[in-house]
Amino acid sequence: MEKTNVDNMVTITGKNAGFNFLRSLFAIREASLATIIIVTAIIMTFLTPGFLTKSNILTTLIGLSMDGIIAVAMTAVLVMGGIDLSVGSVQAFASVLAGILAVKAGFNIWLSVFITVLASVLIGIINGYFVTRVGLSPFITTLGMMSIARGLAYVLTKGSPLSLGVISPAFDFIGQGSILGIPNLILILIFIVIIFDFLMRRSAIFREIYYVGSNEKAARLSGINVDLIKVGVFTLSALLSGLAGILTLSRFGVATPTAGTGAEMRAIAGAVIGGASLSGGEGTVLGALLGVMLVALVNDALILLNVSVYWQSLVTGIVLIGAVTIDMLAHRRRSS
Repeated sequence: MEKTNVDNMVTITGKNAGFNFLRSLFAIREASLATIIIVTAIIMTFLTPGFLTKSNILTTLIGLSMDGIIAVAMTAVLVMGGIDLSVGSVQAFASVLAGILAVKAGFNIWLSVFITVLASVLIGIINGYFVTRVGLSPFITTLGMMSIARGLAYVLTKGSPLSLGVISPAFDFIGQGSILGIPNLILILIFIVIIFDFLMRRSAIFREIYYVGSNEKAARLSGINVDLIKVGVFTLSALLSGLAGILTLSRFGVATPTAGTGAEMRAIAGAVIGGASLSGGEGTVLGALLGVMLVALVNDALILLNVSVYWQSLVTGIVLIGAVTIDMLAHRRRSS
């Protein structure tokens, strides 16, 4: 009789262990998002046969690669407790600046890229300066920079797209080529996500971003240079946004002031869906990538189902509001 009871206890314990494992697994935002993406993909495969094809998958991944890179930057900003609304405009400005320098000024394309990278870094430093030294809120500062960067893009191009032409096959290969059948843009996105996900999880310097976002006052008292962290994060955000602009130029061969329109909203949506908190102190790069993938997947599904393209922004907005609402409710629950 005792042996039977012990066996029953072992069985029950084993079941509980399995249940606890599954519960802990799905408590991880990344695992939940991956599951939702897989389920959505399966459903779409039944609804439209063209969904689960190599060409559609690669097209979708290439399309979200720029947003994915910007979402990496947005994750760091949100974790820090800030926000950056200028990312899409910086993407457009970088694309236009590199194109203008190469076509109009006659600079070597690689020199144009180098100058564009420096200009992007300068934008980030300016954002960080106004937040830390002048005392403006990140929202107001980056909102102003969003208008400035987009305005400069329009001024430089006079509102018209500028064709790059065949300036450098090597530069074109970055945005249009592939390695072992995988487009370079996807490989670049994967590389950036792996590097920054590792740094955000393991690097002592990047972990300080979480401390600043969780409790800025305590971070200062513990000896962390909060202002330096903030300037560094805004600089990183502008740098990655500028890189997205350069890759956009390489992909299309055209510098257009409308590039990156709405990228800030898609990046915020992806980061928040992926677990980043608008209150700061939470978020992962991998989660942000999965969030961006989910938004892109929904938009792709709408297109394949012949739903008007105008519904995409509406759906993205609904998803963003839903994700933020869930985040706020979760914070209230933890606080109570």
